[in-house]
This record gives sequence, structure tokens and C-alpha cells, in this order.
Amino acid sequence: MVFYFSTRSESGGELTIFMGLDKHENEDLIKYGFPEDIWFHVDKMSSAHVYLRLRKGQTMDDISEDVLQDCVQLVKANSIQGNKVNNIDVVYTPWSNLKKTASMDVGQVGFHNTKMVRTVRVDKRNNDIVNRLNKTKVERKTDLKAEREAVDAAERTEKKHQQRDKKRHEDLEKLEKEKQAELRSYKGLMVSENMTSNKQIASGNKSMQEMEEDFM
Repeated sequence: MVFYFSTRSESGGELTIFMGLDKHENEDLIKYGFPEDIWFHVDKMSSAHVYLRLRKGQTMDDISEDVLQDCVQLVKANSIQGNKVNNIDVVYTPWSNLKKTASMDVGQVGFHNTKMVRTVRVDKRNNDIVNRLNKTKVERKTDLKAEREAVDAAERTEKKHQQRDKKRHEDLEKLEKEKQAELRSYKGLMVSENMTSNKQIASGNKSMQEMEEDFM
């Protein structure tokens, strides 16, 4: 079971926040995430693994302050220990930076690059934010593997179409260049033939003059 929440930035545009039911579901979220996913967790405490799905092409730098506060408040509210205390830290990083090894426990993760991990201090729980998010909560049994495979297949198909269109465009450009080169060659040949014809005419006129002089 995956829980989905809706958030909206002041600049407009709805985004999805989601988290797994338990540590076993967290494993699937770690395994079948998307490049647009940003992972949130209470630092040095047990908590839910919360994800924010950005739009394609967006990065952590594009997360607005209000959306960031929604994410960290949801993480704090879903930490047994973190929800009881003030002044906690929430860390977040791109899904692609999550590191999972065979020696790690279920639901446990590390980071490929610690420089890509950011920290936010959360002073206290904001019930207004948490209650607003909970009103948008939807529970859905999701086949995360199938969902990721479907998206990957669609992206492969789109990439093939783009490559096909690119090749068609390149072929048309090549054909047009060949036609232009052939046209230039033909024009050059016509000029050369005209020059030859003029010389022949001049030569012919000269011969007629000589013939007239000889006749005289």
C-alpha cells in the first residue's frame, strides 16, 4: 500500500508526495523510484520514507519553500520519535543518490554522494500543514515494478521515435545538399558549354573573313 498526498506551490502547479506503508514497501520505493523523485527522512531517527515527485527536468533547486515545508512536516508527523520532539533535522536527496547494499537491513539506505544530501531544521510540528495534507491522502495498492517498467517502455518508444525523426531529418538534409550540389554542377557545365560555343562562333567568323580575303 502506498499513501499519496497532494501539494501545491504558491507559484502554481500540483505535485505528489507519497510514502510506503512499511519498511518492506520502502524497499520497493527505493528499488523502483524515478529520476524525478526526491527522498525525505528524519535524520538519525526512524521515520517514514517520504518522496516528492517533481516534474521532468526539475531538480531539488526547483522545490519551493512551501512545498519543502509540506514534505518535512509530513516526515516529522510520520516519525514515532521525531513527532514527539522539537528541533529535529530532516534530510533530503534525489532518489538516484540513494545507495542500497546487500548488507543493509530492510528499508535501510545510504548515499552515493553525501554532498548531494541537504538538511532542513524543523522547529516543531505544524498541525495546519499536516491536517491539510491528510485531507488529500489517498491509499492505493500500486505495483511499483510494473509502473516503472511501463514508464521505461514508453520512454524507450519515445526515444526510438525521436531517433527515427532525427534520421529522417538528416536524410532529407543530405538529399537537399546533394540536389544543390548537382544543380551547381549543372550550371557550371552550362556556362562551360556556352563559352565553348562562343569560341566556336568566333572561330567560324574568322574563317569566313579569311575566305572572303582569299576570294578578293
